[in-house]
Amino acid sequence: MWSGRGRVVGVRMGEDSQVTIKLTSDEALVLSHWLEQLQMTDLGRVVDDPAVWAPIHRIAGTLDKALPGLFASDYDQRLEAARQRLRPEG
Repeated sequence: MWSGRGRVVGVRMGEDSQVTIKLTSDEALVLSHWLEQLQMTDLGRVVDDPAVWAPIHRIAGTLDKALPGLFASDYDQRLEAARQRLRPEG
């Protein structure tokens, strides 16, 4: 379990052998954008195991469903604001 800036992001194994990941809305937005960019690149250099694609697509799809602002006209501003809040101070 990792704690940063007063929030806890946890990963736990459920009884049904599934993993639950909790993200803040800022973390989910930034990760969703990054996964989208990752999927649009030549991933053969980054993802060398085809088995990795199933969880990447599942995570990306789950984030897309959970983030209502993905197609908002101010998406770029929301994304940049989330990035700023997540960057370490200093």
